[in-house]
Amino acid sequence: MSVEEVFLEVKKLCPEIGLATVYRTILLLEEMQVLQKHNFADGRNRYELTNPEEHHHHHLICNKCGKVIEVEEDLLDDLENKIQIEYQFQIEDHRVQFTGYCLNCK
Repeated sequence: MSVEEVFLEVKKLCPEIGLATVYRTILLLEEMQVLQKHNFADGRNRYELTNPEEHHHHHLICNKCGKVIEVEEDLLDDLENKIQIEYQFQIEDHRVQFTGYCLNCK
């Protein structure tokens, strides 16, 4: 969700909340590594809960409507293992984003 989307949801339960409060809270949660920020090159940052026990998933981003679809499977485990062995490189994280057109826009 973007900060604006979070703000609109929170405002339903707490109408007096300000957008600046939501921004500050999201930044604090990001610093505490509770949230992870994603930038899909559309000018809006989006945030999702961090789960340290779960490997990162991937995203499909529609070029037309901007819809973001999460791919839950991690398809890069074999590649990560190969890179770690061949290059003696300890991988901590990776991010993959595929861009194209969703079912409704193609």
